[in-house]
Amino acid sequence: MMRVIVVGSGIAGLVTAYLASKQHDVVLVTKAELAESNTKYAQGGIAAVLSPEDSVESHIADTIAAGAGLCDPAAVAVLCSEGPQRVRDLIALGVEFDRVAGPGSPLAQGHEAAHSARRILHAGGDATGLAIEVALLRAVRALAIEVHEHTFVRDLIVEDGRVVGIDALGPDGLTRQLRGDAVVLATGGAGQLYPHTTNPAVATGDGIAAAMRAGAAVADLEFYQFHPTALAVPGTPLVSEAVRGEGAVLLDAHGRRFMTHVHPDAELAPRDVVARGIARAMARQGGRPVLLDATGLGKERLATRFPGITATTAAHGFDWSREPVPVTPAAHYWMGGIRTDLHGRTTLPGLYAVGEAACTGAHGANRLASNSLLEALVFSWRTALALGDDGTRAAGAPTAMPVERADAVPVDRARLQRLMWEHVGLERDAAGLTAAADQLAGWRADGDTVHDLENRNLLDLARAMTAAALARDESRGAHHRRDHPEEGAALGSALEAVA
Repeated sequence: MMRVIVVGSGIAGLVTAYLASKQHDVVLVTKAELAESNTKYAQGGIAAVLSPEDSVESHIADTIAAGAGLCDPAAVAVLCSEGPQRVRDLIALGVEFDRVAGPGSPLAQGHEAAHSARRILHAGGDATGLAIEVALLRAVRALAIEVHEHTFVRDLIVEDGRVVGIDALGPDGLTRQLRGDAVVLATGGAGQLYPHTTNPAVATGDGIAAAMRAGAAVADLEFYQFHPTALAVPGTPLVSEAVRGEGAVLLDAHGRRFMTHVHPDAELAPRDVVARGIARAMARQGGRPVLLDATGLGKERLATRFPGITATTAAHGFDWSREPVPVTPAAHYWMGGIRTDLHGRTTLPGLYAVGEAACTGAHGANRLASNSLLEALVFSWRTALALGDDGTRAAGAPTAMPVERADAVPVDRARLQRLMWEHVGLERDAAGLTAAADQLAGWRADGDTVHDLENRNLLDLARAMTAAALARDESRGAHHRRDHPEEGAALGSALEAVA
């Protein structure tokens, strides 16, 4: 029996802890309360082939197409072929996905961008992540698992080239070591790199940054996905892509649809295409948000299918059944992360990574809608079963940590976020990236509070992402270079036509 430290309490961390506890002694660590994670806020659903009219081969093809040629085919095959059984396992654990006509009827399946079939399962209309989180928390709390809430991972402990634990800052403000035979990082992404994000405040990339500093290889850091539609109010709450999948359209300030001039699939084009189309439309109208028109769905349908979004829009003074609502792109999901193999193994012995913190290669340059919960579920399941078997570890070299200037001054998070939004956001070029790299080199992270340590992680990740974006001198998926549009030449010309 091994002592396994699982860091993070979203779907990836909870699945890993639940399964691993059947064979190992598990310690579950989370920096907020157990129920707080990106999973909780996932609206759209989870993609899986559960209909005879659909096929795994079709799901694979859609995933690879969205990934712009950079997906690992083996990872995609695992994701799509094992996904259906893992979803059935969630149902067995008590996740109640929506049915067509109530209990016992077939599962309801929605449509989202770049999917060739209706294969998006949802729960509570638009509360899929919450439903999964609640069921997994119930399962985990029924087990004899040691839990440390409000505990922040400062760094990994590495001895003789192997990860043997974590340095953690507890709720009492004291640092202590938690040691084990394996550490699984399920710490999520880093939406707080940007001022506009659909991620909760805890998403500061702590696990990825700690792994980088320990010498683990990371990959695909230049690929950050911006969700096209967040409500343009403080906090930028997510407005699920499933709304457009049900028929909502995007309008400019003059009430005109504009995505029809950008891509043949219009509002259901890949996310990076829609996000850039919206950004261009906003630029044409002086930065004002565009409008999402869901009025055609009707009041009853909106309230039933999207009760959470209906409540959110109403809380901000909108009746989206009668009027279009303002939306804007926001940072949503990081395709890059800690490099892993197909069983969660990183390049460091003793260290595993799952969920958004990991880079399995399944998403390539652009994640297919609703594949994120599926990837977390499938690969955390595989990781839990592989613990203790180092096998053939992921390949890759450690990322060189960018140099900090001797005259560096303390970093201000708001300034860092604005810098990333302007120069390392939806559209990039060499001049802006170089300016960002120079500015980031002139900042340092001081202090020992959780907020200070989060700033250290965000600064490390911002530097690494900027360096990766500079190195990729092409446009690919979510990484769009204005000065190197070669891979997306056709898309670029279409966007310019409406700019």
